[in-house]
This record gives sequence, C-alpha cells and structure tokens, in this order.
Amino acid sequence: MGNTKTDLSKFNNSSFDPGGNAISRTLWYFINVMVLKGPMPFMRPKRFWLRVFGAKIGKGLVIKPHVSVKYPWNLEIGDNVWLGENVWIDNLGKVKIGSNVCISQGAMIMSGNHNFSKSNFELMVKEISIEDGAWLGAKSLVCQGVTVGSHAVLSVSSVASENLDPYSIYRGNPATKVKDRIIEN
Repeated sequence: MGNTKTDLSKFNNSSFDPGGNAISRTLWYFINVMVLKGPMPFMRPKRFWLRVFGAKIGKGLVIKPHVSVKYPWNLEIGDNVWLGENVWIDNLGKVKIGSNVCISQGAMIMSGNHNFSKSNFELMVKEISIEDGAWLGAKSLVCQGVTVGSHAVLSVSSVASENLDPYSIYRGNPATKVKDRIIEN
C-alpha cells in the first residue's frame, strides 16, 4: 500500500470535449434550468428544445417536471419513452435509450466518473445504452459504460455498475440478478 494522496489541484479535464461550443452549452444551461428542470407540465416545449440542441428523439416521449439533461447532443431516445420526475441524465458521453423504456422518478444515468486510483482524480467517460423495454426503478443509478439489456429491470434504489442481462430483474448495490422477467399479455 502506497502513501500517495489525491491532489485535486492537479485535476485537468482539458482533454474532455463535451461537444457543442461555449455558446450552445451556455444557452442549453439556461433552457435546461427554465424548461426541463422547472415545474412545467407541458411536454411539447421540452421535446422541441431537446431536438433544437441536437437530441435524437422518437415519437411519444413523456417528460415529467424537474428532469435534467446535461448535453442533449449526446442523447438518443427511441419511441414511447417515459422520463419521470427528477430524472437526471448526466450524459458527458453518449446515452442511448431504446423504445418503450421507463425511467422512474429520481433515477440517475451517469456516463462520467473519476479515476480514484489516480492522484489527479482524472475524468473517465463511457457510453451508456438502455435497450428496448427496460425499466429503471425510482432512485436507481446506471453507471458509466453499462448496457441495460432489453426488458431488464433495475429495482428501486439499485445501482447498475455492470451490464444487466436482457429479461432479468436486478436489485441492490451493486445490483445482482434476482430472477428472470416474464412478461404476460
């Protein structure tokens, strides 16, 4: 065991490119705060502004109040997706959400993290994919680099730090498979 310590004064993320430019990032910050994160119940303006700033969105997107999207140009959403109240999509990297996905209240999708084994706490960014029919329970967390398989379920307050198999139900921190998901007509 070494005695090297974390030194945040050495942190440097100048190699990270969030996309867009300084003006679009600044404008998006205010649109996000006023339109998505606010109490507005109307979905059409939310979808409109996400598309204007580069998000690829299918039909039937439901966006409840108090949702936050870090960078819409890094977001792809399929058809008939539900984003519940207080969902936070911290998409420093690409986040792809398939069709018929439910992301419940307070769920977080975090494509960035820091390398705790480096003294400078360097930034790490990896894509996240949430495949068709998946359900993220309330206050669940999907970490960077994770693929949530087709029709997988991440239970309430669970943390997915590794890929979730299709048609499986996961619970806990870290999330572990508890059973298969069987969908009836």
